[in-house]
Amino acid sequence: MTLDSRGSEGINNVILNGLAGIVYKTDKSKYKVNLLHIQNGESTAGVFNQTISQSNTAGDALEPLNKNALTYTERSVTNLLLTGDHRLSNNENAWGFEWKLSPTFAKVYDKDHRITPLQQADNGDFFISPSASTFPIQLWRSLVEENWAAKFDFKKKYTLFNRTSQLKFGTSYVYKYRDFNIDAFTFQIVGDGSYIADGNVDNLLATNNLWTRDSQNGTIITFGDRFNSDNAYEGENQTYATYISNEFNLSEKLKAVLGLRAELYKSYYTSYYDSDGNREFDHLKVLDNHDLFPSANVIYSATEKINIRGSYSRTTARPSFKEQSNAEIFDPITNRLFIGTLDLVPTYINNFDLRFERFGEEGQMIALSGFYKDFKDPLEITFFASSATQLTPANLGDANVYGIEFEFRQKLGFITEGLDKLKVNANVSYIKSALTMADSEYDRRVLAARTGETIDRERDLQGQSPYLINVGLDYNNEDIGLQTGLFYNVQGKTLEVVGSGIVPDVYTQPFNSLNFTLNKSFGENQKSSIDLKVSNILGDDRESFYESYGAQDQIFSLRSPGTEFSLGYTYKF
Repeated sequence: MTLDSRGSEGINNVILNGLAGIVYKTDKSKYKVNLLHIQNGESTAGVFNQTISQSNTAGDALEPLNKNALTYTERSVTNLLLTGDHRLSNNENAWGFEWKLSPTFAKVYDKDHRITPLQQADNGDFFISPSASTFPIQLWRSLVEENWAAKFDFKKKYTLFNRTSQLKFGTSYVYKYRDFNIDAFTFQIVGDGSYIADGNVDNLLATNNLWTRDSQNGTIITFGDRFNSDNAYEGENQTYATYISNEFNLSEKLKAVLGLRAELYKSYYTSYYDSDGNREFDHLKVLDNHDLFPSANVIYSATEKINIRGSYSRTTARPSFKEQSNAEIFDPITNRLFIGTLDLVPTYINNFDLRFERFGEEGQMIALSGFYKDFKDPLEITFFASSATQLTPANLGDANVYGIEFEFRQKLGFITEGLDKLKVNANVSYIKSALTMADSEYDRRVLAARTGETIDRERDLQGQSPYLINVGLDYNNEDIGLQTGLFYNVQGKTLEVVGSGIVPDVYTQPFNSLNFTLNKSFGENQKSSIDLKVSNILGDDRESFYESYGAQDQIFSLRSPGTEFSLGYTYKF
């Protein structure tokens, strides 16, 4: 299916933030309380003229569509942070004890989203066409999430190898809970639908156009529409952790930091009641893992300004609530369906890094790094079965990633003193990834291979770019209250969605992003400031293509964001 969408969209975004904090100190202790609340409401209205083809075959008939979208989303985050830092005696090497307690509450409400797509007939009249553009849909989504975190750390300085060392150990507990549900209704017309022939979607739910027993004509809710328990769920996970680390000097120039972290992770899934009042899954345990995560860092100080670092660590990436569920979440804008799955396992990563770094004055530095990462069961996004409009997460094989990274920050005052406040920042990475496909994926690709095509056992890792470039010019003059910069970034062609054999791989194309920012403070004590931002100066497009052997690339998605200008005023009091 090929969809071309062009139109205009208006967005109204209101953000209200509040932050309050208090600190209390004694001779041996310090207590802090911080309260943060962020409230955001975003409403959008868009009208899109679209053409759709049900296949990617050249010359296929294009069907004209008109889509109207009205959405409103309300988001909020509330966080309370309580901390205490204590020294258990006045001795310089006394035990230190630090604790943190932090609950966070997040809410996302999609309230009364209305997406109304209509197809246009040859005579110019509009009508509902579910086969081409889906039914008009009205939906409400609710996501409520709680996060409770507690952490307790102990530390003590002591002497090892006649040098000062530091021992740390502690424990933590994190509890997360999510409640997610969707109510969605789709509409169709029984009998005469001439009242929307002019494309005025406001007429669809006008009182005089609703179906009644007497008229037997008008707009109805699509038969079978009701609350779908598979698309609503409760997720819950708990992480218990303990750790120990030791920082010590082997010699005057060689320092080591060794650590070990143990985690017990449990995750549960509960689906909502079905039509008979029963739960399909009631607190089903989907993950129960006990893991050890060692780490080792060695730093050699060749000179006062030069370090050579080597490190190893084992880390993990676990499925999100959305990924590890039975939910089917429809995106009415792209007409794509995300399908969760319960049969996922965590990703485990072995990380190896070697880094050379040289430091200068005022934050200037130059660094060169090499890295290697070994992934077991990475989580990837792939197409569901043979459908090009259904996406699902999966563990598809094992992978490795290696590359080099170059980074520097340099003031240009060495050229002339007048450029001393102008700084160049650059970060460039070259990365190679390879995933060894499991038999199921490899066999599907072999069966779907084109004439002359050879299927390798390895492919790119989904989401891993082959190169990254970030370059910026930053000017900061505190004397006149001026900070401005020009920033460019791009990443290489990246596997966005793993193909299913029948459906080809999708690759995101490089997006050349050039952005400008300016902040000018003025007034008494520089309490007032103006912010100017220009995004996507080059006017580049965000493109993703299906790529298949011996075939011309076809568009998966294309978005032309244009160049965005924003101007803001801030007053501090």
